[in-house]
Amino acid sequence: MRALARENALCAFLAGAGTAAMVWLGLYDSTWTDYETEAQPSFSALTHGHVLEFLRLAPAYGGSLVERAPFALLPGLWGGGQLAVYRMVALPCLLAVVALGVWLCARMRDAGRPALWQGIVLGVCVINPLTLQALEQGHPEELLGAALCVCAVLVAARGRVLWAAVLLGLAIANKEWALLAIGPVLLALPSRPGEPRWKGMAACLAGATAVTGLVIAPLMLASGGGFAASAHTVAVTSGTLFQPWQVFWFLGWHGAPVFRDGVAMHGYRVGPAWTSTISHPSIVLVGLGAAAALWLQRRRRLGAVALSQRDALLLLAFVLLLRCLLDTWDIGYYMLPCLIGLISWEALCESRRPPILALVGIVIPWLILKSAATHGASPDLQAALFLVWTLPLGALMALRLYAPDALLSFIAAIRHKLSAQPETTLISKSGTEPAWDGPPQEITVSSLESRVSTS
Repeated sequence: MRALARENALCAFLAGAGTAAMVWLGLYDSTWTDYETEAQPSFSALTHGHVLEFLRLAPAYGGSLVERAPFALLPGLWGGGQLAVYRMVALPCLLAVVALGVWLCARMRDAGRPALWQGIVLGVCVINPLTLQALEQGHPEELLGAALCVCAVLVAARGRVLWAAVLLGLAIANKEWALLAIGPVLLALPSRPGEPRWKGMAACLAGATAVTGLVIAPLMLASGGGFAASAHTVAVTSGTLFQPWQVFWFLGWHGAPVFRDGVAMHGYRVGPAWTSTISHPSIVLVGLGAAAALWLQRRRRLGAVALSQRDALLLLAFVLLLRCLLDTWDIGYYMLPCLIGLISWEALCESRRPPILALVGIVIPWLILKSAATHGASPDLQAALFLVWTLPLGALMALRLYAPDALLSFIAAIRHKLSAQPETTLISKSGTEPAWDGPPQEITVSSLESRVSTS
């Protein structure tokens, strides 16, 4: 145990320092954030001893508040106020990605990966700008959900059905988008000797359902059906919000002025009514369909086998990217779970190259898009930039999952073309004699070098 702590001490210290910086930058005040209007009333009731009121006031993601409730009570030990509660309920979310980042670095170190590569993984996990935006807007639960989903896939790949069920159930209770992790988790479960594989999958799904039910049951009982109605509304409709960062944007039209919180949103489009109806259900259906299609393909080609850890993690990142593309509510931090899933895949499964796909494929384009929005880029331009960035990334993930041989052949052809050095030729001018005997002829660079060396 001491040796383990000694080996990971530096990594844990750096992760802790990065987390402290995120807390300082992103959790300076709860005012004007979603936390103030959605979660703070519920946590405030809890800190004053009103447990039933805490459950009644919980928002649609109230399961996350239940999971983090013990941390809301800690500031009472030293007389902390609402700001202390705000920071403490974000702490388990931050610690979850810190633990994941340190664990990923430990696995990379055991595999002999360079320290610089470990630093990239740790930095992307802990101090990326999407985490900062999630904290600033009052949604640290995105971090918790991302870490739980990745860990559920990892333990499922090791055959730990019970732990996979617990982690998956906690992730779904934390926020409903974690339903997308069902496919990767179930497909990652290996077969047990003498037991049909579907039994392990059914046990995992039943266990996850039970854990989710245990977390949200108090919310449903205390609210008298209000919580269930709120969660159902969020699940089946995306409301009137229509953000530029999604695939449906150009199907809208520039009609009446769009107002949000009393502020006119210049250049925004009004979305078709049907998009608000199909957006959230289509996310779940497409995510589960992507997992089912991969399972059918692998079964047809290789037999009824489980997905490798590599493919399960990449599938998780892929379906989380689809969530961002299909959600008409899409905000910048929605990409955070996809980022955590993708960097985990790179850290554990890609040993031949540095783990920079998450950095150059998500973080840097996101910063460019955010900068363009800050400097007055029109919503139409933002939507175009978003699609130019995310659609190729999604296509690359899909190729890696569904047509890996074609992708490898394509990459090999590009490398061959880049490595080939075509010979440069020089043609002697018409009517002039070359410096050596013989008629005018085509002269190559190599022949020139040989002539000069002999002379």
